[in-house]
Amino acid sequence: MRLKETYLNAAVLLGLLAVPLFALVTDEPFTITLVTRAVILALAAVGLNIALGIGGLVSFGHAVFFGLGGYAMGILAHHAQTYTAMDFGAFSIAGTKVMPVIWVVAVTLCALVALLIGLLSLRTSGVYFIMITLAFGQMFFYFAISWAQYGGEDGLSIYVRNDFPGLNTLVPIQYFGICFVLLALALLLFHRLQNAPFGLALNAARQTAARVETVGLTPMHLKLVAFVISGVITGLAGALFADLNRFVSPSMFSWQLSGELIVLIIIGGVGRLMGPVIGACVFVALEHLLGGLTVYWHIYLGLILLSIVLFARGGVIGLLTGKEGAHV
Repeated sequence: MRLKETYLNAAVLLGLLAVPLFALVTDEPFTITLVTRAVILALAAVGLNIALGIGGLVSFGHAVFFGLGGYAMGILAHHAQTYTAMDFGAFSIAGTKVMPVIWVVAVTLCALVALLIGLLSLRTSGVYFIMITLAFGQMFFYFAISWAQYGGEDGLSIYVRNDFPGLNTLVPIQYFGICFVLLALALLLFHRLQNAPFGLALNAARQTAARVETVGLTPMHLKLVAFVISGVITGLAGALFADLNRFVSPSMFSWQLSGELIVLIIIGGVGRLMGPVIGACVFVALEHLLGGLTVYWHIYLGLILLSIVLFARGGVIGLLTGKEGAHV
Protein backbone atom coordinates (compact mmCIF):
# COMPACT_ATOMS: atom_id res chain seq x y z
CA MET A 1 0.00 0.00 0.00
CA ARG A 2 2.86 2.37 0.78
CA LEU A 3 4.35 1.74 -2.66
CA LYS A 4 0.93 2.35 -4.18
CA GLU A 5 0.71 5.74 -2.48
CA THR A 6 4.23 6.61 -3.64
CA TYR A 7 3.25 5.96 -7.24
CA LEU A 8 0.09 8.02 -6.76
CA ASN A 9 2.09 10.91 -5.29
CA ALA A 10 4.47 10.87 -8.25
CA ALA A 11 1.57 10.77 -10.72
CA VAL A 12 -0.11 13.76 -9.04
CA LEU A 13 3.08 15.81 -9.09
CA LEU A 14 3.82 14.95 -12.72
CA GLY A 15 0.23 15.71 -13.69
CA LEU A 16 0.42 19.07 -11.97
CA LEU A 17 3.49 19.84 -14.04
CA ALA A 18 2.15 18.41 -17.29
CA VAL A 19 -1.10 20.40 -17.45
CA PRO A 20 0.51 23.89 -17.67
CA LEU A 21 3.16 22.61 -20.08
CA PHE A 22 0.39 21.29 -22.34
CA ALA A 23 -1.44 24.62 -21.94
CA LEU A 24 1.76 26.41 -22.98
CA VAL A 25 1.98 24.34 -26.18
CA THR A 26 -1.70 24.91 -26.98
CA ASP A 27 -1.44 28.64 -26.10
CA GLU A 28 -3.90 28.61 -23.16
CA PRO A 29 -2.39 31.09 -20.65
CA PHE A 30 -5.57 31.14 -18.54
CA THR A 31 -5.18 27.41 -17.81
CA ILE A 32 -1.62 28.05 -16.60
CA THR A 33 -2.89 30.77 -14.27
CA LEU A 34 -5.63 28.44 -13.02
CA VAL A 35 -3.11 25.70 -12.19
CA THR A 36 -0.86 28.30 -10.55
CA ARG A 37 -3.76 29.23 -8.28
CA ALA A 38 -4.16 25.56 -7.34
CA VAL A 39 -0.44 25.26 -6.63
CA ILE A 40 -0.49 28.29 -4.31
CA LEU A 41 -3.55 27.06 -2.42
CA ALA A 42 -1.87 23.65 -2.14
CA LEU A 43 1.22 25.33 -0.68
CA ALA A 44 -0.91 27.10 1.93
CA ALA A 45 -2.63 23.80 2.78
CA VAL A 46 0.73 21.99 3.04
CA GLY A 47 1.64 24.51 5.72
CA LEU A 48 -1.58 23.83 7.61
CA ASN A 49 -1.13 20.07 7.11
CA ILE A 50 2.02 20.21 9.24
CA ALA A 51 0.00 21.53 12.17
CA LEU A 52 -3.20 19.60 11.43
CA GLY A 53 -2.02 16.36 9.83
CA ILE A 54 1.03 15.71 12.02
CA GLY A 55 0.29 17.72 15.15
CA GLY A 56 -3.49 17.39 15.27
CA LEU A 57 -3.93 21.16 15.63
CA VAL A 58 -7.27 22.18 14.10
CA SER A 59 -6.57 25.85 13.41
CA PHE A 60 -9.41 28.06 12.18
CA GLY A 61 -7.10 31.06 12.09
CA HIS A 62 -4.48 30.07 9.53
CA ALA A 63 -5.83 32.75 7.22
CA VAL A 64 -3.95 35.13 9.54
CA PHE A 65 -0.67 33.98 8.04
CA PHE A 66 -2.05 33.85 4.52
CA GLY A 67 -3.23 37.44 4.91
CA LEU A 68 -0.02 38.63 6.56
CA GLY A 69 2.01 37.23 3.67
CA GLY A 70 -0.32 38.93 1.20
CA TYR A 71 -0.22 42.29 2.95
CA ALA A 72 3.56 42.12 3.36
CA MET A 73 3.77 41.82 -0.42
CA GLY A 74 1.10 44.45 -1.03
CA ILE A 75 2.52 47.08 1.30
CA LEU A 76 6.13 46.67 0.15
CA ALA A 77 5.13 46.72 -3.53
CA HIS A 78 2.77 49.67 -2.96
CA HIS A 79 5.54 51.81 -1.50
CA ALA A 80 7.92 50.74 -4.26
CA GLN A 81 5.50 51.71 -7.03
CA THR A 82 4.56 55.02 -5.36
CA TYR A 83 8.20 55.84 -4.51
CA THR A 84 7.37 56.42 -0.85
CA ALA A 85 8.75 54.93 2.34
CA MET A 86 7.05 53.43 5.39
CA ASP A 87 7.51 55.94 8.19
CA PHE A 88 8.11 54.54 11.69
CA GLY A 89 9.04 57.84 13.35
CA ALA A 90 12.72 57.38 14.14
CA PHE A 91 13.36 55.48 10.90
CA SER A 92 11.72 54.64 7.60
CA ILE A 93 11.75 51.58 5.32
CA ALA A 94 11.58 51.78 1.54
CA GLY A 95 9.36 49.45 -0.44
CA THR A 96 10.65 46.79 -2.80
CA LYS A 97 9.47 44.81 -5.81
CA VAL A 98 12.03 42.01 -5.51
CA MET A 99 10.21 38.75 -4.71
CA PRO A 100 12.91 37.03 -2.60
CA VAL A 101 13.18 40.10 -0.37
CA ILE A 102 9.39 40.25 -0.01
CA TRP A 103 9.31 36.54 0.86
CA VAL A 104 11.92 37.01 3.59
CA VAL A 105 9.87 39.84 5.12
CA ALA A 106 6.64 37.83 4.83
CA VAL A 107 7.99 34.63 6.42
CA THR A 108 9.78 36.54 9.19
CA LEU A 109 6.60 38.43 10.06
CA CYS A 110 4.54 35.24 9.96
CA ALA A 111 7.06 33.40 12.15
CA LEU A 112 6.87 36.10 14.83
CA VAL A 113 3.07 36.26 14.76
CA ALA A 114 2.78 32.46 14.75
CA LEU A 115 5.08 32.31 17.77
CA LEU A 116 2.91 34.80 19.65
CA ILE A 117 -0.39 33.16 18.69
CA GLY A 118 1.03 29.71 19.42
CA LEU A 119 2.28 30.68 22.88
CA LEU A 120 -1.21 31.86 23.80
CA SER A 121 -3.44 29.37 21.99
CA LEU A 122 -1.47 26.19 22.70
CA ARG A 123 -2.19 26.56 26.39
CA THR A 124 -5.62 25.22 25.43
CA SER A 125 -6.79 22.27 23.36
CA GLY A 126 -9.80 21.00 21.47
CA VAL A 127 -12.63 23.43 20.84
CA TYR A 128 -10.93 26.13 22.92
CA PHE A 129 -7.88 26.05 20.65
CA ILE A 130 -10.16 26.29 17.61
CA MET A 131 -11.99 29.30 19.06
CA ILE A 132 -8.80 31.15 20.04
CA THR A 133 -7.29 30.77 16.57
CA LEU A 134 -10.61 31.85 15.07
CA ALA A 135 -10.61 34.92 17.34
CA PHE A 136 -7.13 35.91 16.20
CA GLY A 137 -8.22 35.55 12.59
CA GLN A 138 -11.20 37.84 13.14
CA MET A 139 -9.02 40.39 14.92
CA PHE A 140 -6.71 40.66 11.93
CA PHE A 141 -9.67 40.66 9.53
CA TYR A 142 -11.31 43.68 11.17
CA PHE A 143 -7.98 45.45 11.58
CA ALA A 144 -7.38 45.13 7.82
CA ILE A 145 -10.87 46.50 7.13
CA SER A 146 -10.14 49.59 9.26
CA TRP A 147 -6.63 50.11 7.82
CA ALA A 148 -7.60 52.94 5.46
CA GLN A 149 -3.99 53.74 4.59
CA TYR A 150 -3.81 50.50 2.61
CA GLY A 151 -7.29 50.42 1.11
CA GLY A 152 -9.39 49.31 4.06
CA GLU A 153 -12.21 47.00 3.00
CA ASP A 154 -11.62 47.89 -0.69
CA GLY A 155 -8.20 46.28 -0.63
CA LEU A 156 -4.97 47.36 -2.29
CA SER A 157 -4.08 46.94 -5.97
CA ILE A 158 -0.57 46.40 -7.30
CA TYR A 159 -0.11 47.52 -10.88
CA VAL A 160 2.77 45.29 -11.97
CA ARG A 161 3.81 41.87 -10.68
CA ASN A 162 6.98 41.86 -8.61
CA ASP A 163 10.36 40.81 -9.99
CA PHE A 164 12.36 37.61 -9.66
CA PRO A 165 16.03 37.69 -10.76
CA GLY A 166 16.49 36.22 -14.23
CA LEU A 167 12.79 35.65 -14.92
CA ASN A 168 9.88 37.56 -16.42
CA THR A 169 7.15 36.95 -13.83
CA LEU A 170 4.47 38.41 -16.10
CA VAL A 171 4.85 35.33 -18.31
CA PRO A 172 2.37 32.82 -16.79
CA ILE A 173 4.54 29.72 -17.24
CA GLN A 174 7.51 31.39 -15.55
CA TYR A 175 5.49 32.47 -12.54
CA PHE A 176 4.00 28.97 -12.38
CA GLY A 177 7.55 27.59 -12.32
CA ILE A 178 8.42 29.70 -9.28
CA CYS A 179 5.31 28.56 -7.41
CA PHE A 180 5.78 24.91 -8.41
CA VAL A 181 9.37 24.83 -7.14
CA LEU A 182 8.33 26.35 -3.81
CA LEU A 183 5.50 23.79 -3.50
CA ALA A 184 7.94 20.95 -4.24
CA LEU A 185 10.29 22.24 -1.54
CA ALA A 186 7.42 22.50 0.95
CA LEU A 187 6.35 18.93 0.16
CA LEU A 188 9.92 17.75 0.66
CA LEU A 189 10.03 19.54 4.02
CA PHE A 190 6.72 17.96 5.04
CA HIS A 191 8.01 14.51 4.09
CA ARG A 192 11.24 15.00 6.02
CA LEU A 193 9.46 16.36 9.08
CA GLN A 194 6.89 13.56 9.07
CA ASN A 195 9.58 10.88 9.08
CA ALA A 196 12.12 12.67 11.28
CA PRO A 197 12.34 12.14 15.07
CA PHE A 198 10.64 15.52 15.51
CA GLY A 199 7.67 14.46 13.40
CA LEU A 200 7.37 11.13 15.17
CA ALA A 201 7.46 12.87 18.56
CA LEU A 202 4.89 15.42 17.38
CA ASN A 203 2.61 12.65 16.15
CA ALA A 204 3.01 10.88 19.49
CA ALA A 205 2.13 14.12 21.32
CA ARG A 206 -1.02 14.34 19.21
CA GLN A 207 -2.06 10.85 20.25
CA THR A 208 -0.88 10.60 23.88
CA ALA A 209 0.78 13.68 25.36
CA ALA A 210 1.42 12.00 28.72
CA ARG A 211 3.65 9.32 27.18
CA VAL A 212 5.72 11.98 25.41
CA GLU A 213 6.27 13.77 28.72
CA THR A 214 7.52 10.57 30.34
CA VAL A 215 10.50 10.48 27.93
CA GLY A 216 11.44 14.08 28.75
CA LEU A 217 9.82 15.91 25.86
CA THR A 218 7.41 18.82 26.19
CA PRO A 219 4.33 18.44 23.93
CA MET A 220 3.66 22.18 23.87
CA HIS A 221 7.17 22.93 22.59
CA LEU A 222 6.78 20.36 19.82
CA LYS A 223 3.42 21.78 18.81
CA LEU A 224 4.72 25.35 18.96
CA VAL A 225 7.57 24.60 16.56
CA ALA A 226 5.13 22.86 14.20
CA PHE A 227 2.71 25.78 14.44
CA VAL A 228 5.43 28.30 13.56
CA ILE A 229 6.70 26.26 10.60
CA SER A 230 3.10 25.85 9.47
CA GLY A 231 2.45 29.60 9.67
CA VAL A 232 5.62 30.44 7.74
CA ILE A 233 4.71 28.20 4.79
CA THR A 234 1.13 29.47 4.69
CA GLY A 235 2.42 33.05 4.83
CA LEU A 236 4.70 32.42 1.86
CA ALA A 237 1.69 31.13 -0.05
CA GLY A 238 -0.19 34.32 0.84
CA ALA A 239 2.58 36.45 -0.68
CA LEU A 240 2.51 34.35 -3.87
CA PHE A 241 -1.30 34.52 -4.04
CA ALA A 242 -1.29 38.31 -3.72
CA ASP A 243 1.35 38.54 -6.44
CA LEU A 244 -0.68 36.27 -8.70
CA ASN A 245 -3.74 38.50 -8.39
CA ARG A 246 -1.78 41.74 -7.93
CA PHE A 247 -4.32 42.56 -5.24
CA VAL A 248 -4.71 42.14 -1.49
CA SER A 249 -7.86 42.57 0.60
CA PRO A 250 -9.16 41.77 4.10
CA SER A 251 -10.81 38.63 2.68
CA MET A 252 -7.38 37.01 2.87
CA PHE A 253 -7.85 37.03 6.67
CA SER A 254 -11.38 35.63 6.61
CA TRP A 255 -12.38 32.56 8.60
CA GLN A 256 -13.93 31.16 5.41
CA LEU A 257 -10.45 30.94 3.92
CA SER A 258 -9.19 29.11 7.00
CA GLY A 259 -12.07 26.70 6.61
CA GLU A 260 -11.33 26.19 2.92
CA LEU A 261 -7.72 25.24 3.71
CA ILE A 262 -8.98 22.59 6.14
CA VAL A 263 -11.44 21.36 3.49
CA LEU A 264 -8.59 20.99 0.96
CA ILE A 265 -6.69 18.77 3.37
CA ILE A 266 -9.74 16.66 4.24
CA ILE A 267 -10.59 16.10 0.56
CA GLY A 268 -7.08 14.94 -0.30
CA GLY A 269 -6.34 13.17 2.98
CA VAL A 270 -5.33 14.48 6.41
CA GLY A 271 -1.64 13.94 7.08
CA ARG A 272 -0.98 12.67 3.54
CA LEU A 273 1.88 14.13 1.53
CA MET A 274 -0.19 14.95 -1.56
CA GLY A 275 -3.47 15.45 0.28
CA PRO A 276 -3.37 19.27 0.05
CA VAL A 277 -2.37 19.13 -3.63
CA ILE A 278 -5.26 16.87 -4.63
CA GLY A 279 -7.66 18.90 -2.49
CA ALA A 280 -6.54 22.17 -4.07
CA CYS A 281 -6.88 20.75 -7.59
CA VAL A 282 -10.40 19.46 -6.86
CA PHE A 283 -11.39 22.78 -5.31
CA VAL A 284 -10.09 24.94 -8.18
CA ALA A 285 -11.57 22.57 -10.78
CA LEU A 286 -15.02 22.74 -9.15
CA GLU A 287 -14.74 26.50 -8.80
CA HIS A 288 -13.88 26.88 -12.48
CA LEU A 289 -16.18 24.28 -14.01
CA LEU A 290 -19.23 24.80 -11.81
CA GLY A 291 -18.73 28.43 -10.81
CA GLY A 292 -19.74 29.56 -14.28
CA LEU A 293 -22.94 27.53 -14.12
CA THR A 294 -24.19 28.51 -10.69
CA VAL A 295 -23.21 30.69 -7.76
CA TYR A 296 -24.18 27.78 -5.51
CA TRP A 297 -21.32 25.54 -6.63
CA HIS A 298 -20.22 25.20 -3.00
CA ILE A 299 -23.18 22.83 -2.58
CA TYR A 300 -21.37 20.27 -4.74
CA LEU A 301 -18.18 20.84 -2.77
CA GLY A 302 -20.17 20.23 0.40
CA LEU A 303 -21.57 16.97 -0.97
CA ILE A 304 -18.05 15.78 -1.84
CA LEU A 305 -16.82 16.72 1.63
CA LEU A 306 -19.77 14.97 3.27
CA SER A 307 -19.16 11.81 1.25
CA ILE A 308 -15.48 11.78 2.19
CA VAL A 309 -16.18 12.29 5.89
CA LEU A 310 -18.79 9.49 5.91
CA PHE A 311 -17.29 6.94 3.54
CA ALA A 312 -13.61 7.78 2.89
CA ARG A 313 -11.92 8.99 6.06
CA GLY A 314 -8.54 8.93 4.32
CA GLY A 315 -9.68 11.35 1.63
CA VAL A 316 -9.11 10.76 -2.06
CA ILE A 317 -5.68 9.25 -1.38
CA GLY A 318 -7.08 6.87 1.22
CA LEU A 319 -9.88 5.90 -1.16
CA LEU A 320 -7.39 5.05 -3.91
CA THR A 321 -4.79 3.33 -1.72
CA GLY A 322 -7.09 1.72 0.84
CA LYS A 323 -5.63 3.49 3.88
CA GLU A 324 -7.27 5.92 6.31
CA GLY A 325 -5.70 9.26 7.13
CA ALA A 326 -4.65 10.70 10.47
CA HIS A 327 -7.32 10.91 13.15
CA VAL A 328 -7.56 14.46 14.44
